[in-house]
Amino acid sequence: MDIALIGGHGKVALLAAPLLVEAGHTVHSVIRNPEHVDEVEATGANAVLADVETLDAGGWDELLRGRDAVVWSAGAGGGNPERTRAVDLDAAVASMDAAERVGARRYVMVSYFGASLEHGVPEGNPFHAYAEAKARADEHLRGTGLDWTILGPSGLTLEEPTGRIDTAAAESGTVSRGNVARAIVAALAEPGSVGTFVTFNDGEQEIGEAFAALS
Repeated sequence: MDIALIGGHGKVALLAAPLLVEAGHTVHSVIRNPEHVDEVEATGANAVLADVETLDAGGWDELLRGRDAVVWSAGAGGGNPERTRAVDLDAAVASMDAAERVGARRYVMVSYFGASLEHGVPEGNPFHAYAEAKARADEHLRGTGLDWTILGPSGLTLEEPTGRIDTAAAESGTVSRGNVARAIVAALAEPGSVGTFVTFNDGEQEIGEAFAALS
């Protein structure tokens, strides 16, 4: 597949890109900072410079036209509610709408374990803006005609990836970013993951098997 990887310089995306390339995909990693081009292209991806906060509809169409799939791994990083809304909600929704318009039908969203419109995070909590933005973006994706998968990893770590996860856990734990990267690859490879919200921690089931079991 020809894949647009949004947020291409993020920790998860930098781990996912070489795995996607190894799996035979062509990866276009979308980044904002030209200083990151060399690092991104060292993964085997093509670096594409674009600021997702400022793209209009035409810019999004141009960015995604000709792609088979979109992987959303971007995020504002918290701390600023306005920027969180601009990236994690507004830009994410704009990418979904553009994907529908130009026919990039496969869409994988990296969300988080507790994402829900009933997230329960109080307004005074610094996490509220992120929880609200991700929940609303996920809900918008569910209402599109795209072949979507939402990934809900738990607390992210920098531990070495085990290649094994637990998709049956009732509560959030931890998961390595490397395993999240592998889950992205597995989701794209598994048609049975379309239309599912897959929450997971590190665990004992091989990632490919875990996604195959969704069929």
